[in-house]
Parts: sequence; structure tokens; C-alpha cells
Amino acid sequence: MTRGNRALILLILVVLTGIIVPFVIWGALFDETLSLEGARKWMEGYGGWAWAAGIALLVADIVLPVPSTVVMSALGWKYGWWLGGLICAAGSMLAGIIAYAACRWLGRGAAGWIAGEEGLRRGEEIFEQRGGWLVAMSRWIPVLPEAVACLAGLSRMKWRVFLPALACGSVPLGFAFAAIGHLGQSAPGQAIALSVAVPMVLWLGAARMLRR
Repeated sequence: MTRGNRALILLILVVLTGIIVPFVIWGALFDETLSLEGARKWMEGYGGWAWAAGIALLVADIVLPVPSTVVMSALGWKYGWWLGGLICAAGSMLAGIIAYAACRWLGRGAAGWIAGEEGLRRGEEIFEQRGGWLVAMSRWIPVLPEAVACLAGLSRMKWRVFLPALACGSVPLGFAFAAIGHLGQSAPGQAIALSVAVPMVLWLGAARMLRR
């Protein structure tokens, strides 16, 4: 294993640790408070701004152990699969953009201190070659959405590639879980099946367009 790869692995472990620690400390509390019914009642407390409260929860998932798929299901329960899906997709995309932008502009120095120039250069190579797939497919895996968005920012992945990839993952995820919530189902099995397959198809098309 090269020095650059070792440094990159260290950087990835640091990013994952920063995300996993809040889950270990507060995960059970958030899961209990933000059940499907609990998330819906919490958002309804904001009246006509319930949709904004839902988006705020999805963005807060960057640093807090918010059960984002439960929040998406609650949004689908309240607003239906179409409007709820749009809100969920917007919240997921906004969370990804904020994580990416914050790490790109504020975290580069710390990342360089942890991984060095070799580690950062190796990260840039990986995200240049496979970043689209990583971003698109990570949106449906717990913990990874925030970590991959942060690493994409630290590696200075191109905006014109990051945003389409983010949309390819976030849009089907948002609509799938909104549909589950709208149908009154809390089990995420169907949503996971949809949100795994659809991003692959969407990113294949988006990558072909970007190459052109």
C-alpha cells in the first residue's frame, strides 16, 4: 500500500469517526423522538412551515443522528408522494451541497494536515475517476451520504459532476421514501430497492451526457 493510500484511508477514518460518534452518543434518543409519528407531529408544530422544518431536519443529519429516511417518510405521509418527494429530494440535495461546500472551502487545510498532499492527491484521483458513482450510490446507505459529500468537497470534485451525481441519488431516494410514507408503511425495504436501482440508471445517463 502506498503512502498516499494510507494517508487517504486515515482521512476517511477521521471523517467517518466525526459522523459516527454523534450516532453512538445520541442515536437512540433521536430514533425514539423522531419515530414516524413523532417526526410528523414535530413538523406539524410549525404549521405551514412544516415542509421547511422537515428540510431543516434533513440538513441537520450532516452533524446529528437524524433518522433521515423516517423524516422523509413523515413528509410523504403529510404532503403525499409527489410534493413530499420534491421536498425530500430538495432536503437531501441541500444537505449534500452544504456538506460538500463546507469541506471544500473550510476543511481543506485540516484535511491536508491529516492526510498530507499525497493523501489529498490520491483522493482527487479517485473522485475524478469514480466520484459520480460514489456520490450517487452513497445517498441510500446510512452514514455514507455525509461522509462521501465531505470527501468529495475535500477532494475538490468538480461541481458540474458532483451536482448531477447528487441529484441522481437524492431524487429517487426522496420520492421512494415519500411514497412509502404516503402509503402508510414504515418498513423501508421497497424504498431501498428503488433508491438503489434508480440512481445507477440515472447516473449512467448523466455520465454519458457529461462525457459529451
